[in-house]
Amino acid sequence: MRTNLQIALRFLLAKKRSMAMSLLGIAFGVGFIVLTQAVTSGFQEFFIRTILGTDGAIRVEDKFQATTVDIPVDDGGVEKKGPVAAITVESERRYQEGVAEPRLLRESLARFPEITGMSEVVRGSVLIQSATREDNAQVIGIEFDDHAGVSNLEEQIVLGELAAFRDSPSGILVGAALAERLRISPGNSVLLTYAGQSTRYRVAAIYETGVREIDRVRIFLHLSEARTVLKRPYGASFIQLSLKDSAQAPEIARQIELVASHRATSWQQREKVWLDVFLFFRIAAAIMVSTIIIVSGLGMFNTLAMIVMEKTKDIAILRSMGFTRGDIGAIFMLQGVLVLLIGVVAGWGLGALSTYAVSSVPISVRGIFSTDHVVVAWDLAHYAGAAVAATVVVFVASWLPARRAARLEPAAIIRGASQ
Repeated sequence: MRTNLQIALRFLLAKKRSMAMSLLGIAFGVGFIVLTQAVTSGFQEFFIRTILGTDGAIRVEDKFQATTVDIPVDDGGVEKKGPVAAITVESERRYQEGVAEPRLLRESLARFPEITGMSEVVRGSVLIQSATREDNAQVIGIEFDDHAGVSNLEEQIVLGELAAFRDSPSGILVGAALAERLRISPGNSVLLTYAGQSTRYRVAAIYETGVREIDRVRIFLHLSEARTVLKRPYGASFIQLSLKDSAQAPEIARQIELVASHRATSWQQREKVWLDVFLFFRIAAAIMVSTIIIVSGLGMFNTLAMIVMEKTKDIAILRSMGFTRGDIGAIFMLQGVLVLLIGVVAGWGLGALSTYAVSSVPISVRGIFSTDHVVVAWDLAHYAGAAVAATVVVFVASWLPARRAARLEPAAIIRGASQ
């Protein structure tokens, strides 16, 4: 094996410039795959954290009553005088808006060990009026300590003091986009109007989730105050849940529906469109960057094919010295392995450095989340995936010339050279 490696190095150095270009291509391809996956995954994970920190892992709402039908079972054509067996299946659901008995539902949900927090929420649309203008808003009534356990609301305060909301029944939390539109700040008073009746509240603090659709309309009130404003003395709009493992949300949501007879929506279902968009960009970026490795592989294939043509006499001499076809093939495969190893290691280093550099690039993003710099994800799977892609390309590019070299017959080569 050592002799094969020495010969492979000698053949490789005979085409230093061509092999160097292939090596650089592989290194840049691996590095860019790592970078693009780190950036796209970083923004996706940041989006998921924003969603979980705002709307929770599961939302339980709308009690339903399932209508079932009996479907006869095929008896295989055998006549029977007794009753035919049937399978009972759900045909449709009739929904009743909201949660009529939140206390009972919470007791039922408490049986799930995967649930780490529950927040009872009352929701309704109101008209909010400041000293300068008025706008439509959505009241979210919460028990703050419960809601803090299923969201990142405490961390989302950007102006004012959270204590001013905790200690004051008349305090409210207003989204940053809505506060900017109404030109209000902590300490200002606003009027909330519902069904023709107005109530004055004081802005305790301003929050920003980064999701403009939320920051533009939601205002948080204490649950008791929300019930008064919206004239809902009992019941709830939904119950927001947090989980030990948010990835299990779809399965747990299905179990909740079976047990509690309330519609349960996981965060994956709610945000399916955006998750599909992020997945598309990750795949598209990987495909585009992989073309660099593919082009480098084609260059390596051409170089190795040229080496086979130029080294036919050397191959004949090696075969006459006792080298087997397997040895000849291994020599050319080793050339590809050497280029691959150096290219992958260099690409990993390039990917890590470029990912670190990009992570400090300032960028202001507001819309589906809020960030002031490029978000990246450090994941060994990105490095492994890039290495696998390079390995596949280099293997194909090396195997074909190696196969051709191994098939050369020394007698035919010598006879052709003597003519």
